[in-house]
Amino acid sequence: MEVYLDNSATTKISQSAAEAMERIIRSVYGNPSSLHAKGLEAERELKAARRAVADSVGAEESEIVFTSGGTEANNLAVLGAARARKKRGSRIVTTAIEHSSVFEACRQLDEEGFEVVFLEPDESGHISEDAFSGAIDENTILVSAMLVNNELGTILPVERIQRIIKRKNAPALFHCDAVQGYGKLPIRVKKLGCDLMTVSAHKIHGPKGCGALFIKKGVYVKPLVYGGEQERRIRPGTEALPLICGFGAAAGEIGGLSEKMSSVTALRDYTLSQLLAIDGVEKNSPDDALPYIINVSATGVRSETMLHFLEGREIYISSGSACSKGKKSHVLSAMSLPDRRIDSALRISFSYDSSKEEADALTAAVREGMETLVKAY
Repeated sequence: MEVYLDNSATTKISQSAAEAMERIIRSVYGNPSSLHAKGLEAERELKAARRAVADSVGAEESEIVFTSGGTEANNLAVLGAARARKKRGSRIVTTAIEHSSVFEACRQLDEEGFEVVFLEPDESGHISEDAFSGAIDENTILVSAMLVNNELGTILPVERIQRIIKRKNAPALFHCDAVQGYGKLPIRVKKLGCDLMTVSAHKIHGPKGCGALFIKKGVYVKPLVYGGEQERRIRPGTEALPLICGFGAAAGEIGGLSEKMSSVTALRDYTLSQLLAIDGVEKNSPDDALPYIINVSATGVRSETMLHFLEGREIYISSGSACSKGKKSHVLSAMSLPDRRIDSALRISFSYDSSKEEADALTAAVREGMETLVKAY
C-alpha cells in the first residue's frame, strides 16, 4: 500500500482539476489577450477561474493576480510592496519562521538597505502578538507574517496585526502568506485584515506552477517583471490558462472545512499517540498547531536515513519544507532546538482523505526504523 503523507509539500491533483486542465489544453487554446473569438473564449475561462479563486477567499475578481506559484507571489508581495513604499519608511517586520520565499526576499531587502526585523519564536514555535507590537513602529512600511507555518503547523496571530499597525500609526502594508492555511481554514481577506495575501494551487489539489496574490483594491506594488498588459501589468506575460483553470476548479471544491478539520484532528491525535509511544520520538509541533501538520523527531536517526527507510516501504513524508531540499531547517533552528532534534526531524502532513490505515503503516515503519537503523548520536 502506498502511503502519501507529504501533503504540505504538494497534494494529489483532484479529478475535476485534471479534467479542467485537459479540456482547456485540447479545446480552449486561444490566447486570452487575442481579440478574435478563440481569444475571447479563453478570456471567459480565465475570468471564471479568477472568480472561483476570489470567491474562495472573499475577495473581488479585480484583486486577484495570477502567478507561477506561492514563491513568486511572496516575492512579488514582499519586494514589490517594500520598493513601492521606501519613501515612507525603511523598516520591515517579519518572522524567523517564514517560508524561504519570504525569508530570502526579506534578506534581499536587507542588502538593499532596508531595516529588516526577524521576530524569533519561543521554544514551542509561537510568535506572540506582543512581539509584533514591540517591533512595529512609525517607520514600518511592511509586515509579512504567514498564517500557518509550513513545518510546524503553528498558527500565527495574523488577525491582530492590522490593528497593531493602525495603533502604531505605521504606514505599513500587511502581507500574509496563507499557502498552508488555504483550503483548510476559513480564510476571508477582510477578516484577516491583510493588504496582500498569497495562495497556491498545488496545496489544494490543484496543479503545480500556479498561484495567486490578493492585492487589496487601492494598494500598489512594484512589479518584478515588465512587458505586457496582462494581470493589470503587475505580473505581465501570457497567462498559463490550463493551470489557472485547474486552480479555479480546485478552488471551487473548497468546502466542508469544519467537518474536514474534525476528521483530520482525530487522525492527528491518533497518529501522535502512536508515534509518541515509540521510544525516542519527540514532538516539535505546538499543541495548538493546525492538525494537518505534525512535526516530530525520531531522535538519534538522521532525517535522510529515516526518509529513505520509509520510502523503501512506499511511505512518503518529509523532513521539512520541500523547498529546502534537505537543508537544516531554519524554523527549528530559530526555536533553539538541539541539533539532535533538528537533524532527525520528520514532517507528516495530512490531506482530508488521509486514513487511519496510512497512520498505522507509518507508525509501524517508524518503530521498525528506530529499532533497526544505526543511531547517529
